[in-house]
This record gives sequence, structure tokens and C-alpha cells, in this order.
Amino acid sequence: MAKRWLSIIQPPTYGDSITILSIDGGGIRGIIPATILAFLESQLQKLDGEEMRIADYFDVIAETSTKGLVTAMLTAPGDDNRPLFAAKDITSFYLEHCTKIFPQRRGPFASCLKFLNAVVGPKYNGKYLHDVVKRKLGDKSIAETLTNAVIPTFDIRRLQPIIFSTYQVKSHKSKNAVLSDICIGTSAAPTYLPAHYFETKGSNGKLKSYHLVDGGVAANNPDDNLTGTTSSVDIATKENLEKLVQIGKDLLKKSVSRVNLETGLFEPVENEGTNEQALIRFARLLSKERRLRWQRTRLTPV
Repeated sequence: MAKRWLSIIQPPTYGDSITILSIDGGGIRGIIPATILAFLESQLQKLDGEEMRIADYFDVIAETSTKGLVTAMLTAPGDDNRPLFAAKDITSFYLEHCTKIFPQRRGPFASCLKFLNAVVGPKYNGKYLHDVVKRKLGDKSIAETLTNAVIPTFDIRRLQPIIFSTYQVKSHKSKNAVLSDICIGTSAAPTYLPAHYFETKGSNGKLKSYHLVDGGVAANNPDDNLTGTTSSVDIATKENLEKLVQIGKDLLKKSVSRVNLETGLFEPVENEGTNEQALIRFARLLSKERRLRWQRTRLTPV
């Protein structure tokens, strides 16, 4: 029994900080933060053991679009009540499946066909995305996540944002949707993928329907410094995906930067070193916070 409880993050009331992870990058660009998260998780494992996962350190993991899928992958439980995926698995997922989720047309008429698809309907039918997400996440619901997950979506019938979170299911049973449905819905970027329809059952037994598209329609981080094919949401060629992985690796070596509010430009922060060095320091802080919580609850860290 004690070991089972060791896999569950302790409430922030036992610590000194509330830890929140917000993941950036839309479409295939989600491979960039996946690369960063893999590095962070590797540092946490050096400190606390190879079995540790990102979900063991954050009170809330939140994002929308394909990053909502990353959120689910990091927080969904496996049969051993541990995360289904390590952070390093997410990059492999993108490399293996994005070329099939966003199949690229080739030939002299490829550009014309892409334009025609964009006019008459979504560029991609989403069938492969539906199949792979349902296969990977199974029937796990958002109530089962190993730490609190928050995934914004947008309902095109109601014309309003719908936020699915581990918090809400305690008082709104109709929000306890299957993770795969939430992920398919929040990944359905308009013009790229079709809206996703599904139903849930409320505490009164009544069905509630959802018609969801990308949550970025209503809740999104507008920052984007990519150019060319790497700025695309859906150019899922092997070459472009490998470029995005390399961008993530190169970003680790760059200096920590912040936006100058007067100029709107990114500027290096003095004495902060590289992003890699900052993440190593951050890993130490996360590890310290986690150990403090276990100490205060009189449990031994894993």
C-alpha cells in the first residue's frame, strides 16, 4: 500500500511552491518542447532515480492543441499506476506518427490539391490520428491522471471554450471525458483536421455532447520565432521533423533570454547561462520541493 502512494504527487500544501508546467508549440512543432522535456526528465532521473517522470514533480500540467496530447501522455496512468510514457517517448511518437497524421502530397499538382482541400474542408481526415491516440491512451479518463491536467478546447456548436481538467470532474461528472476524445478534440486545428464529436454522461444520467476543435482558437501562446518549413503546423516530412528536433537541441545550448517589453525582442539574461544550465538548476529545485513534501508527510522518497 505504501509503495502505491509513493507514485502519487503530494499536495502543494505540504511544500513551499505550487509547480505548473505549461507546454508550448503547435502541430508538429510540439516536438521542440518534447525534446526540452526529455532533457529535464533526464536531469530529474539523475537526482532521484531512473523511474522518475515529469508528472511526479508538477501539481498541474496544462496545454492545448497537440500539446494537450503531450499533457495526456505525461499524465495518463499505465497498469502499474505510473505514467504511460516517459518524456523521451514523446519525441519518438512524433517522429513515428506525424508523417501519417499529416501525409504529404507529392507530384506536380500537390500544391493545387492542398489548396482545394483547404477550400472544401479540412486538409486531413484525421483517421490515423484518431486510431493512434485511442490505441495509445485506451479508455483512461481525465479523472485518472496522475497529476492535475488542464486541457482547453473550443466547442464550435456552442462557440465557447471548454476546459477539461482533473479539478472539474469532482463537481461536474459530464467533464470526465476519455482522454483520447479530449486529445483528438483539442488537436483538431481548423482547416487542418475535422472537429471531433463525442458524448459524456452527467451525474443525472443525461448525455452531454461536445463538438470540439483546437483549444488554441481561444487559449493560445502567440509567441513563435520559427521561419520557413519549421514554422509550419503540418509539413511532416522526415527532414522537417528532424530539423525541429535539432532546433530543440540547439535551444538548450542558447542563452536564457527574455522579451524586452519596450523593443519586443528577445535579449540574453545576464548570469543565467544557457537554457540547459537553467533546466539543470530547475531540476534541482523540483527535486528539493518533492523531497520536502515527502518529508513533511513522513513518507520516504522513491
